[in-house]
Amino acid sequence: MTPTELLQEDSIVTDHASFIPNYLANYLWIALGAVGGASARYFLSTLMARNFSSAFPYGTLLINVTGSLVLGFFLVFSTERALLDPRWRLLVAIGFCGSYTTFSSYAFESFALMEQGQWLLTGINVVGSNALCLAAVLAGAALARGL
Repeated sequence: MTPTELLQEDSIVTDHASFIPNYLANYLWIALGAVGGASARYFLSTLMARNFSSAFPYGTLLINVTGSLVLGFFLVFSTERALLDPRWRLLVAIGFCGSYTTFSSYAFESFALMEQGQWLLTGINVVGSNALCLAAVLAGAALARGL
């Protein structure tokens, strides 16, 4: 189930009198997670930029891989291992991971590398990001299932 499907599943309200308060509460959980995700993203991006060459987007790659690991772990853990309150999915999967991971940055940085004629780095970024992020989701799911 995707984070979007989880949000839609948790947003079904049969009592129309409680629709607005529940809807607003969902947004607040997402916003709280988003603040944490965006802050973590900024911190790691800054740290990576200070410590590694700017010739390759190491920060974006690290963020996408770790975000994939967190999302894979959390969604499997919260659906197969623990019965967590659905608000945790809003907070972590949609809020935190949604603002933490940087797919749009990855796409733009890949485009910029292509425009600069850095074909090898473009290939490494595209293949590395996709393969490592998929592997990270699989690793996160395996970790959650191993608990």
